[in-house]
Amino acid sequence: MTTATVSPALSPRQDDTLPARFARSAATTRSGAGLRSEDFPDWLAGRGRANRFRVERIPFADLQGWSFDPVTGNLGHESGKFFTVEGLDVRVDQGPFRHWRQPVIRQPEVGILGILAKEFGGVLHFLMQAKMEPGNRNLLQLSPTVQATRSNYTKVHKGANVKYIEYFTQPERGRVLADALQSEHGSWFYRKSNRNMIVEAVGDVPLDDDFCWLTLGQIGELLRLDNVVNMDARTVLACAPLGDARQGALHSDTALRSWFTAERSRYEFRAECVPLREVSGWTRDADTIEHEHGRYFDVLAVQVEAGNREVTGWTQPLFEPRGLGVTAYLTRRFDGVPHVLAHARVEGGFLDTVELGPTVQYTPGNYDHLAASDRPPFLDLALTADPARIRYEAVHSEEGGRFLNAESRYLLIEADESEAPTVPPPGYLWVTPAQLNSLTQHGHYVNVQARSLLACLNTGAAEL
Repeated sequence: MTTATVSPALSPRQDDTLPARFARSAATTRSGAGLRSEDFPDWLAGRGRANRFRVERIPFADLQGWSFDPVTGNLGHESGKFFTVEGLDVRVDQGPFRHWRQPVIRQPEVGILGILAKEFGGVLHFLMQAKMEPGNRNLLQLSPTVQATRSNYTKVHKGANVKYIEYFTQPERGRVLADALQSEHGSWFYRKSNRNMIVEAVGDVPLDDDFCWLTLGQIGELLRLDNVVNMDARTVLACAPLGDARQGALHSDTALRSWFTAERSRYEFRAECVPLREVSGWTRDADTIEHEHGRYFDVLAVQVEAGNREVTGWTQPLFEPRGLGVTAYLTRRFDGVPHVLAHARVEGGFLDTVELGPTVQYTPGNYDHLAASDRPPFLDLALTADPARIRYEAVHSEEGGRFLNAESRYLLIEADESEAPTVPPPGYLWVTPAQLNSLTQHGHYVNVQARSLLACLNTGAAEL
């Protein structure tokens, strides 16, 4: 007697309903099933009043649990966890800067940036958190449901549990809608990755006081405001599966990937960590590590109080950039289809040499000493853009857990052929937002600044 073999049931390779579900949520503004948009400012202010927050600069000697290694000069924590401030040596065979050394944050562990989703009234809502980060100028901003390093959610700090972490570590608690490893700032982190996740909850979700349900459209409304939606929320929202592959583009997806692979291959590039004490051109005193010419960023220390965090008080190092950054996409329409001008950027901390960034991603003051021929392409165009051609503008904070007062002016600027030609300079390519969105479903293609602008498009904060 033979036993019949039962074939396992097959699953669709992708859920074709997801783009429409996210689009419906993006189209739902002003009010959802949870907090009304007009009530959000009072709610956020109330969360600030409900908790004590304080950040104070301190000398390095007052850091608790942190110290400079007597041999390497690296600044690290006594647990061996969290992160270290080390030196980075970078060599590249092209561009005005071909060899430099700098301090860098080395944090090998992979964190989780996760947003919990749930349908109310047939519309996807997203569970967002009012979270204090010591580096935010206004301290309290809207963050993902979970924003935690591995050291945090495994409780190396011996603090409280990370709320809602089980939805992202226990598969049976939800259905994954997006999940990809993405980089952080390649200029300040060495090969740092976070798992960017959107998970649709199964069953009821208890609502904590510091959390609220918002539609994608409501989040888009908040992205039009300065310093409200934090970087970690923006990078996750950029990974929302919204791209429409049926829409045409100036270059096919295959041509785009081939161009990008060629960009990754054309550089002779090496970046490696070195002892912090060997980083020339930087000086250290009791309070600060800074560049000899006052450019780029400083390294300093802070003492933090935060009543609603897993640990309510701590000290840590932070990086503080010198000046406001400018981050911009130039935009054009080809045959009626919106495109943005992407730049294949080399950054010392990237895992694989190059990622796709915005057209412009610079702190202008760092280039004031250069000759006109060495200034970055399109930077001056972004700085002098006619306000009538700016399609989106807001100031957003960068990662507030590691950077102090790090802000960039984010822009989408309409350009013409004379300013941004159809055949752009080497290292640049016209792509559609849908193509970028497709690439964010995979890791280390689109950098964090480009993902911030993509999040503004995904949520309806900006339209091209």
